[in-house]
Amino acid sequence: MRLFIHISITCLLALSSCSKSKKTSKVDPARKANAPIPSGMVLVPSGSFNMGTAQELFAQGDIPVRSGAEEWPPHRVILDAFFMDETEVTNRQFKEFVSATGYKTQAERPFSQEDYPNAKPEDLLPAAFVMAPLIKKVDIKTEHHTTWWKLTNGADWQHPEGPGSNLEGRWDHPAVNIAYEDAEAYAKWAGKRLPTEAEWEYAARGGLEGKLYPWGDELTPRGKHMANCWQGDFPNENTNEDGFSSSSPVKSFAPNGYGLFDMAGNVWEIVADQYEQGYYQKSPKFAPKGGVGESIVKDGPVVHQRVIRGGSFLCNEGYCTGYRNAARQLSDDISSSFHTGFRCVKDIE
Repeated sequence: MRLFIHISITCLLALSSCSKSKKTSKVDPARKANAPIPSGMVLVPSGSFNMGTAQELFAQGDIPVRSGAEEWPPHRVILDAFFMDETEVTNRQFKEFVSATGYKTQAERPFSQEDYPNAKPEDLLPAAFVMAPLIKKVDIKTEHHTTWWKLTNGADWQHPEGPGSNLEGRWDHPAVNIAYEDAEAYAKWAGKRLPTEAEWEYAARGGLEGKLYPWGDELTPRGKHMANCWQGDFPNENTNEDGFSSSSPVKSFAPNGYGLFDMAGNVWEIVADQYEQGYYQKSPKFAPKGGVGESIVKDGPVVHQRVIRGGSFLCNEGYCTGYRNAARQLSDDISSSFHTGFRCVKDIE
């Protein structure tokens, strides 16, 4: 996932599936701190931090139940300063990109029968994953996640929930139904790039060392909701105590210590790293970029597993605590979903 990590377009194409470090700048950090900050971005200062979570905490039950990629062992990472978008890329911003370039997202383009000869014709149509209406109460411990997810034809960034939806009143919401190559294309057009997951986690922590969330260790300090996530019995009932049943306008919740909004909840964010099992066990201090993942599709184009970060409006304590700083999830390069977007970073020259 996304929350549905094992649901992917590659699986639904009825095909068999399986499962360089970035050079640090030599510019003096003090000089970088004085660099002009681009509009809509914040400066994330250079520094180091412990990336990940101790596996023992999960076994002890000190961290709520979650599913997804392993995030241990904790390891020290050193990063140079960089600029980061203060919010997730919004529909308004993504529309500027599309208007300027004519770009079509993955969810707006059909797959090729030549690339996927074993796929059913209906599974090659443009589509994205949307949460399906439930016909009965679901027990997440015993029922498969396909019960509440549906690959929906006509769902794309302009139609988040499918053909009957639109962006009216949602121009300041994060752009969703975005695949990895869509995020990459936008970043290149904007003169930016996608963050590595080390950069993302370091930025999410906002200068707080060893905390669960961007604001501290309590999910709702003094009863206050700090992020857009799911309250209630997932996926059966969302009590909407935070005021939102789906995505929220960016800046609806307080920023973290670096001035970054929605580093927890709202929508999952695509990062640059491919997923590699066990990478944390060998991740060097100066290697903020992850390893090379394996091919998911064996008899079609190479598709890699990709790391996503930050959780979404569907994450909750009973199923997915993706809004934790260290939480990781898996997607793949070609899947799009209505709770996944992105933000960009920019190197300081």
